Amino acid sequence: MLHFRSLEEVTLPASWLTVGVFDGVHRGHQRIINRLVAGAHENGLPAVVLTFDPHPAKFFGRGDIKLLTLPGERARLLGDLGVDVVVTHPFNRDVANTTAYDFMKYLKSRIGLTHILLGYDSTLGKDREGNASRLSEIGAELGYAVEVISALGDESGVISSTEIRKLITVGKVAEAARLMAHPYALQGMVSRGDQRGKAIGFPTANLAYAREKVVPAGGIYACWAYLGREKHQAAVNIGTNPTFTPDKTTLNVEAYLLDFDRDIYGEVLQLEFAARLRDELKYDSVAALVEQIRRDVEQTREVLRR
Repeated sequence: MLHFRSLEEVTLPASWLTVGVFDGVHRGHQRIINRLVAGAHENGLPAVVLTFDPHPAKFFGRGDIKLLTLPGERARLLGDLGVDVVVTHPFNRDVANTTAYDFMKYLKSRIGLTHILLGYDSTLGKDREGNASRLSEIGAELGYAVEVISALGDESGVISSTEIRKLITVGKVAEAARLMAHPYALQGMVSRGDQRGKAIGFPTANLAYAREKVVPAGGIYACWAYLGREKHQAAVNIGTNPTFTPDKTTLNVEAYLLDFDRDIYGEVLQLEFAARLRDELKYDSVAALVEQIRRDVEQTREVLRR
């Protein structure tokens, strides 16, 4: 899979294309991507995904959108589904003000698209004028076909990135993983914390995660932890450590890697959230906290053994 950071970097004679943010690359997105890859490869052409950074909703000031996937994560997930080329194009005022016709004409010149797949509610171009009908009109002139993929839903409704963000922010990481068909992940450098975990026999890795990402609700989680290709079980605390710092308000993400003893400061750690175990609580004594951590560790083993 090739990942480009601008359409200016790409030149293709012909391709199949889909366009969207695809934040989280959830099951609804995967329906579009699977059709894209199958159709493109049946025709001997590359499957291309055009996505954007920053999120268009954030650019237009529709709230502080926290992401399920950063551009690199998104590209990797799309590549795992068989996509050949991912373009993460800067979303700026020029893009926002480009008409659907001019945008499609530019795409035709850069990647030679012959077929574009759209989600059921996809629109392109200035003032969102480029719906399926308008893009089909343009395609008749420019020489590409339009295919619309229906929404994917379940008993809770249409699967969407917005709903998945809501689930994660209240700690329902297992339900979010079911809708995404992969676990939610946070990644970052391991930084030095206050060393309290080490002092009580449970040294934790303090994760310097990207602030643009959705952070699960405060609490204790069972996670898979990755250091490069190494995979470890981990009990993860998201919170303020109220037993020691009751006045703190910013959230820390701290991972205790089970059966692990190595200095990993400065290394990149990825946490995949499997289940939420409990709320973060304040304890009357360090001994009570230590006993609870022991129980959390055993519960983590049990959850990850399933």
